[in-house]
Amino acid sequence: MTDWLLSIEGTPAGHTAALWLALSAAVLHAVFGALQKGRHDPWISRGAIDASYGLMAAPVALFVVPWPEPHMWLIFAGAFVIHVVYKILQAWAYTKGAYTVVYPVVRGTGPLFAVLGAYVIFGERFTGIQWLGVAVLLSGIFGLAIYNLRNLVAERDTLNAALGIAVLTGLFVAVYTTYDAYGIRATANPFTFLAWFFMIDGIVMPIIAWRRWHRMALPPALGPLALRGVIGGLVAFMSFGSIMMATRLDKVGEAAVLRETSTVFAAVIGVIFLRETVGPRRIALMALIAVGAVIVEMGG
Repeated sequence: MTDWLLSIEGTPAGHTAALWLALSAAVLHAVFGALQKGRHDPWISRGAIDASYGLMAAPVALFVVPWPEPHMWLIFAGAFVIHVVYKILQAWAYTKGAYTVVYPVVRGTGPLFAVLGAYVIFGERFTGIQWLGVAVLLSGIFGLAIYNLRNLVAERDTLNAALGIAVLTGLFVAVYTTYDAYGIRATANPFTFLAWFFMIDGIVMPIIAWRRWHRMALPPALGPLALRGVIGGLVAFMSFGSIMMATRLDKVGEAAVLRETSTVFAAVIGVIFLRETVGPRRIALMALIAVGAVIVEMGG
């Protein structure tokens, strides 16, 4: 598998594979976000998920894949810090606003920063049509933010904070997407990066979640929480693994933008499973974000 993936890197076959990987990551990331925001406290849910994928990744990292090259340890240290900050911001945003409010802004803001980062770090350039797609995507994001500010009266007290934290979280989405794309390209075996990343990344949030769980007056039962963690861990493997492989096989900026079609799937999940009221206007604005992502892909 590793040899085949490396053989199609930078080829038309690699571009096609990256497209499908990015779209798969979009669906899976919307599911992941819903699992974190769902019935439990977002901090505790994320802790259960991180503990699960950290434990599942450990035997693979230690006994299956090749060990990281010496230069990779500094890269892993940087990734660790970036992801801890991102996850704290994400959980904080979910405590301030509804899933269908926070998620589209986070996932829609990220690609703009990622495109700029890919230009600076990897020398990737967008065509005029692709920049049009980015503009369409951003119009959906800011249109959604304006709509939420005007109409979500029930969350008025925390909405400004939720949107501000969501934008900052989107910045860190771009930072980790670009940085991790650099990391997965810096090692000979991409699965070495993925396995060691998940093992290292699963350390901090379980500690925060455990302390928070102990301070709660009515802490959730550990059985259902652990089950959510295992499911979320498996989804995280597939989601993050897919987008990281996409960034190794093809352009970082395009993969980052295509992943943000997840906003459409997030709207569906929010309505059906989380019982959040979305409405046709907000659905249209979320779809506009996805349309922008499609234009970016078609214009490449």
